[in-house]
Amino acid sequence: MPGPLLDPGQWEAVRLTLRVALMAVGGALPVALLLASLLARPVLPGRPLLDALVHLPMVLPPVVTGWLLLLLFGLHGPAGAVLWRLFRARLVFTGAGAALATGVMVLPLMVRTIRLSLEAIDPGLQAAAAGLGAGRLDRFATVTLPLATPGVLAAAAVGYAASLGEFGAVITFAGSIPGRTQTLPLAIYQALQVPGGEAVAGRLATVSIVLALLGLFLSELLLRRLRRR
Repeated sequence: MPGPLLDPGQWEAVRLTLRVALMAVGGALPVALLLASLLARPVLPGRPLLDALVHLPMVLPPVVTGWLLLLLFGLHGPAGAVLWRLFRARLVFTGAGAALATGVMVLPLMVRTIRLSLEAIDPGLQAAAAGLGAGRLDRFATVTLPLATPGVLAAAAVGYAASLGEFGAVITFAGSIPGRTQTLPLAIYQALQVPGGEAVAGRLATVSIVLALLGLFLSELLLRRLRRR
């Protein structure tokens, strides 16, 4: 009889990958919505600089992004030192740190998707709501956000699918600790470093491909139902 597809340690990498991706998207989505709302404004002081900073992780090598996070959130970094001093909490070499690194890497994709959705909204709807006495927050909550919901969901889906494959920033900032920070891409990399590990790497890669396709399929199905409504 053939053996199991994956051993318990490898299934743990699968579970950790799904959890890290969920944490990354959950943390990055509100930030992406805020940044996209700012960048979608016709007039915003410093918008080119903000746009460049938001999209910087897309053009930097992921290892550099991970290194910058290490400088910022390491125990001796400005943010990391404050977290440790006040809460005795650290992000480096933890699952939360893996989620942070992943979230930073997928944030530009999510911002771009939401921004396109916001820019496609008819400005006349906002003007009509303002004419009826709705304030800025009311207009955002009752007009902009409902109309942009498909774009927000698409951003979450794209971010989640991209999170499943993040490697460089995670291994630099969070390391590859089995059961704590070793996600599927890191487990595949480790398998390829062992003589004869190609079969294990192939099985892990197959699981990774299936998860990514399943996430994209379900998100597309959800978006189609929302459009029909």
